[in-house]
Amino acid sequence: MAPAKRRNVSSAKAAKQRIKTAKIDLNDRVELILQSRKHANDVFDVLEGLQSEQEKDVVNAIDASSKLFCTLVERTELFRGKLPEEEEALKGGYSAEEKYSIFMRHRYHSCVEMLLEHLSSEAYGVRESALCSLMKFAAAVGQHPLEDLDWSEHYSFPRELIQTVVDRLLCKTTDNSLLISRFQEFLELEDVRYYVMSSVRASVATVMEKNKGAEMSLYQNNVFSLMSNISMPSKESDLSNFMVKQAAKHEDWKAAKLHEHKRAFERMWLGFLKYKLPSKMYKSVLVVLHDSILPHMSQPTLMIDFLTAAYEIGGAVSLLALNGLFILIHQHNLDYPDFYKKLYNLLEPSIFHVKYRARFFHLADIFLSSSHLPVYLVAAFAKRLARLALTAPPTALLIVLPFIYNLIRRHPSCRVLIHKPSTEDESLEDPYVMDEEDPAQCHALDSSLWEIMTLQKHYHPDVAKAAMLIRRPLSVQEDDIGEVLETTTYELMERDLKIQTKNIPLEFETAVQLLQGGGDALGQNFCLE
Repeated sequence: MAPAKRRNVSSAKAAKQRIKTAKIDLNDRVELILQSRKHANDVFDVLEGLQSEQEKDVVNAIDASSKLFCTLVERTELFRGKLPEEEEALKGGYSAEEKYSIFMRHRYHSCVEMLLEHLSSEAYGVRESALCSLMKFAAAVGQHPLEDLDWSEHYSFPRELIQTVVDRLLCKTTDNSLLISRFQEFLELEDVRYYVMSSVRASVATVMEKNKGAEMSLYQNNVFSLMSNISMPSKESDLSNFMVKQAAKHEDWKAAKLHEHKRAFERMWLGFLKYKLPSKMYKSVLVVLHDSILPHMSQPTLMIDFLTAAYEIGGAVSLLALNGLFILIHQHNLDYPDFYKKLYNLLEPSIFHVKYRARFFHLADIFLSSSHLPVYLVAAFAKRLARLALTAPPTALLIVLPFIYNLIRRHPSCRVLIHKPSTEDESLEDPYVMDEEDPAQCHALDSSLWEIMTLQKHYHPDVAKAAMLIRRPLSVQEDDIGEVLETTTYELMERDLKIQTKNIPLEFETAVQLLQGGGDALGQNFCLE
């Protein structure tokens, strides 16, 4: 083996040996500290390991300090109550045992501060270890409080530590989504979830007010990541998994009551959504709104301001906002008379060329499914879609035509758009006003669906075939548009290419290969050997 290579192998082995030795050394020191108070100063060696520049050394030190202080908390060997300064403790008035507990309590606080700093480490392994250790401290301190808490309000839960951890997770300069995903394990604990929701609300109010409500993309992304990881219980009996079990009056604790969870959940989301969000985040929120947010709110109608503001943004955000408004109208008796007017104005040529086209028509089909809608409104939607169909791609037309037919099936009064009696003095100009924003004023019922007749000569055979259906009486059963919502142009072409063509008799011999010899003039003169 070459000398340089031997040196590299030796260096690697030496590094591994140092790490192993350091780990054994820290664990030994922790054991000595726990066995005898005369080794109390060895705690500085453990804390020194937390300041190492090597990731593995820091992780080992975190594990050692976690074991040390969790054990000391469980043994109640840390000073309880208002912690005096170390200099004050040395002056007198305290027993040797009290001085020891004060000394170790100060070291515990130093450890917590360093672990909080490590939540911002560049190494994910360090951040994860620090987070898990802090939560172990929270569980230990919850069972053996170090402070005299307000029992009527918070019982023995370490609220301040949880608030500090949440503040570090909601970093303003770093994307913490991965670490927040790791934190989701602790959000399954009922009391942790409850106090995290309160902490998020307090953090958002402080940070956003300090920033005067301006967008803070990284911070708001971290907040949304944390809130979207919160899964709310559906019934009171589900509240059974607590990190800190209260010794007395557990059932009177706010964290053990479902309505208090809903109240905290509602305040958290409303406090977050009242500020301006990054444009992409509006979509993210609105996508989960109907499943993960509204069902767990005490007063879902309080979301009306957010949904109205989201609609004004336009595009996909407007569509998703209307979905939320529709739920409030049908399930929570919200009075919102402009709903269908806003939906009508979303029908623009661009709706056929965006990635959310399938979702739009799926939701629009739900919105227009009621048989109690006025006939002028349904006619306006059918006519506007028919007009837009003149410039739509084939994949969109295969959705639009069945959609229009379904509207006519649900509302037979709209058949006048197909079978309209003609008069000699009838104007050739279409009375329908395409630019009118109010469907009640667009004169759709005075027009007809002549656009569909035009599409009967469309270049794509499937579209022409679908348009021809209007010549025959429509069946009672509606078409299932779900089958064509996700169809792409590529899939349409692939399907057409797989169609087997029939052999048609021709008056000439079909050429199968260029310059192929075979008796004709071209073959005789340019035959390739």
